[in-house]
Amino acid sequence: QLQLVESGGGLVQPGGSLRLSCAASGFTLDYLTIGWFRQAPGKEREGVSCISSSDGSSDGSTYYADSVKGRFTISRDNAKNTVYLQMNSLKPEDTAVYYCAATGRLFRRCVAPDYDSWGQGTQVTVSS
Repeated sequence: QLQLVESGGGLVQPGGSLRLSCAASGFTLDYLTIGWFRQAPGKEREGVSCISSSDGSSDGSTYYADSVKGRFTISRDNAKNTVYLQMNSLKPEDTAVYYCAATGRLFRRCVAPDYDSWGQGTQVTVSS
């Protein structure tokens, strides 16, 4: 059974950086489409960045929400069975609980209903 565990969240000042990690057990991540999502209080869960599988069935392509393009980077380390989200130039509006999620389906959209397995989330707070 696939389990996902996020880490790397915390408190950072505006303009700072954090790197979130999503470590998987029970399944090999390179066969899966992986997404990072976030949810702020009173708001819907939104797709931040997604990456397609890298096992040959897909090309490892990536998606970024407009609000994070040029600031966030998603990447895989298949040897560590981990997906990362490097977040630079953080803004107060990036404050949220960040979740990683996975699906065995080919990448179509970076929206929460398309993803089946979820981690517990990690809090990111951007504040001075």
